[in-house]
Amino acid sequence: MSESVPVRVRHGDGAETISVERGRILRDALREAGFEVYGPAARVANCGGRGLCATCGVRVHEGLDEAGDEPAADHWHDALAARFGYPRLSCQLTVERPLTVDLIQEGYWGQLLPRRD
Repeated sequence: MSESVPVRVRHGDGAETISVERGRILRDALREAGFEVYGPAARVANCGGRGLCATCGVRVHEGLDEAGDEPAADHWHDALAARFGYPRLSCQLTVERPLTVDLIQEGYWGQLLPRRD
C-alpha cells in the first residue's frame, strides 16, 4: 500500500483536506474527491488530462520543498506559469508531498465578451 499525503483544497465555500496517494496526478485526485477543476465549457471540452487545453488550473500556495520551491514545472505551460504567475495545471502536478491549492473560479478560457459602447 502506498503512502498518502494531505492536500488542502481551498475553494469558494471554504477549505477541505483530502488524502491523496503519493505519486497520484492532482487533477485525478481532485475529481475523484468531487472537486470540479474545469469551468463550464471545459467540463465537456477538455483534453482529458494531457496538458493540452490548459483549463484545469490551480494555484499552489503551500507544498514548497526545503529550498522554498513549488513542485517541479516539467510541462511547458507550468514553466510559463512559474515565469508569469499563471495557474499551474492540475493534470501536470504529481502529488509527492503535502500541498495547499486554490481551485480557480473559471469563466470560459479565451471567452470574448461583447463590447458595451
